[in-house]
Amino acid sequence: MFEIVKHDINIDFIRIRKAAFALSASVILIGMVSLLLHGGPNYGIDFTGGIMVHVGFADDPGIGQVRKAVESMDIGEVSVQEFGSDPGDYLLRVPAGEEEVSGGRSAMIKTALRESFGDGSFEEKRTEIVGPRVGKELRERGILSVLFATLMMGSYIAIRFELRFGVGAGVALLHDVLITIGALSLYNVEVNLSVVAALLTVVGYSVNDTVVVSDRIRENLRRFRKDDLVPLINRSINETLSRTVLTTGTSLLVLFALFFFGGGVIHSFAFTLIVGLTAGTYSSVFIASPIVESWDHWMKERHTKKAGAAAA
Repeated sequence: MFEIVKHDINIDFIRIRKAAFALSASVILIGMVSLLLHGGPNYGIDFTGGIMVHVGFADDPGIGQVRKAVESMDIGEVSVQEFGSDPGDYLLRVPAGEEEVSGGRSAMIKTALRESFGDGSFEEKRTEIVGPRVGKELRERGILSVLFATLMMGSYIAIRFELRFGVGAGVALLHDVLITIGALSLYNVEVNLSVVAALLTVVGYSVNDTVVVSDRIRENLRRFRKDDLVPLINRSINETLSRTVLTTGTSLLVLFALFFFGGGVIHSFAFTLIVGLTAGTYSSVFIASPIVESWDHWMKERHTKKAGAAAA
């Protein structure tokens, strides 16, 4: 069997758990500060409502000229931004109220572009029109779906194994989601329905990796009942390390290909998965497993204190 990591490797992961916890806390804090500074996630049309028109110019006129072409229209503020890595691709957004969301406004945008740059100067790649009420409902359901998936996955681990494993998995899942959301805010990635789908995928992937490590810990607990928990957890992580690296590595190769060559439409989806899968692999090793050991240590101390109080 091919192993990218030697089978006899012996890294003391538990010894560096404090440094790992500090690193995770710092990264999460940076992400939360970014969210506060940005006033929350950068929600797309899916969640805010409005009109979005994606156009591509054969000859790139420049973002300044595109802005100038749509500024004269009396339809409110029109946001213009470059899209993806292809020059000449632009997203034009118009936030609008329920009574203002219609195909007429998107037609006005395209008419203004034709008048400024001529017929056939650009290609309409997609147009999205979402009402504010629908956007609000989608946003609420998206948030609830991620929270519900995280809670249910942690509960599954607790039932499938033990409570301490469930606590470790739950904290690891929350860690992965917070880091991913923080990264989306730091890089100002638009949060849309595809990003929510990616977040749900991250939750499932992280749980899968945590289950593999937890299962090996439980298996070794039966085989080496007299061993201390710390070396046993280290042995379990080291034994599954090759599988973890290979699985994550091959997944990331596909995601990087999607990110760089898949086009702008799929950038946010691929970016979310790249960050989430990396965080999920890290948390399975450095967060979930050490929390199992910390939980066991805390329970033993609590039992000792109760026994001492009863004896007194």
